[in-house]
Amino acid sequence: MKKIFSLAWWLPVVGVMLAGAGCSSPKKAPAVAGVDRTSSAERPAAAPAATEKQGAILSIDSRFLNQDSLHTRIYMVINARKGNELMPPREFASAYNLNYVIYSDYGSRDRLGYGNVPLQEADVRAAGDRLVLDFEVKKPKKESGLMLIEITENITMKKLLNDLPIRFSTDRVSDKVGLFSGDGHFFLQRNFVKKGEPVQLKELSGQPRRLYGYYYNHDFEPAGSPMNTSPRPASRSLKVDSAFTVSSAAPLIFEKEGLYFFLSDTAQAEGIGFVVVDERYPKITYPERLLPPLMYMSTNAEIREIQAAKDFKKSLDKYWLTLMAGNQELARQTISNYYKRVEEANQLFTTYKEGWKTDKGMIYIILGNPDKVQRGKDREVWEYSRRANATNINFTFNRRTNQFVYDHYELVRYQEYQPIWYPLVESWRTGAIR
Repeated sequence: MKKIFSLAWWLPVVGVMLAGAGCSSPKKAPAVAGVDRTSSAERPAAAPAATEKQGAILSIDSRFLNQDSLHTRIYMVINARKGNELMPPREFASAYNLNYVIYSDYGSRDRLGYGNVPLQEADVRAAGDRLVLDFEVKKPKKESGLMLIEITENITMKKLLNDLPIRFSTDRVSDKVGLFSGDGHFFLQRNFVKKGEPVQLKELSGQPRRLYGYYYNHDFEPAGSPMNTSPRPASRSLKVDSAFTVSSAAPLIFEKEGLYFFLSDTAQAEGIGFVVVDERYPKITYPERLLPPLMYMSTNAEIREIQAAKDFKKSLDKYWLTLMAGNQELARQTISNYYKRVEEANQLFTTYKEGWKTDKGMIYIILGNPDKVQRGKDREVWEYSRRANATNINFTFNRRTNQFVYDHYELVRYQEYQPIWYPLVESWRTGAIR
């Protein structure tokens, strides 16, 4: 296999481990309003589609790749559980029915196409802790459209909606070339690659093409406070640390962490971007990486004190025990809960930077799963029915175009969040959040 970079990356000695860090994902999936939905990131399903005995769909991720001039292939990753286990593919195929309608855009009833996708056991595969399936659709004679996918549970007839904006005619390399497993069999619907993980940048036609790659050794800033309404600094260019070329048909292994970006034509601006992360990602277990995500529930003085300590582990333990008034069991449980949220944020929201650093990741870590989500073409609103002493809390995220990824969103900040935010942070600091 071709290795792009062979420079060894320093890995610290494993110290603090989150043994038993396993707060389960929220059991209640949020409701989703109407057809107003957006694309790309793995999204909570509209509602559990069946009873716990039968199973439930907790999240759906859908993406597309244009196959040729006539067809587009749809890829879906589904978190379907039966109890605490992944639902067997055979049971999923027999329990659900999948239909789709293609509209011209959000809010439009101009129907461009529709169809039913028969689910057979051979069509549904288990990949890790998710189910994956893909199917082909005929392109309408439009440059773009909105696919509304409806998954129906056959016994209860409960329906779940998932939307996917599709660019049927485009020069974007990311609409034609996807990130696949090293053997080329599985489309990896995520914006991160683990260091040493074999992958391919693959075109469905199977034809190899030259891709121009760029590596950025840049540490992006974490999300700022939801109350910080100060104007953001102007965007600045990133320094390219190295450039290279690869073939879209060849297996690749990345040995250096950082941001990678690929173009099929150097005259283009938009391409394929992803972050190369350590082999334990989305989990965070290396000692020095446990500290940065604590910024959302800590003071600057606390962070500086831990950073300056000679014994990092002892200082971090002291931090948690002090917050929990010496209660070791409460400290262990809160650590488990907090870093489980961080892990889930990394899994769900990684864009050109780690998921916990994004605005969505910050809100998710502190507040958890939204109770309701409204999505539009370039906007997403998370609604929480009740948190702290407030009801009907809304957070609005606007999609921000950048050359690396399509699905990066920024929070609309308000000073009025202050009486809501600080009590929630204090709940973490006292171990009140379970």
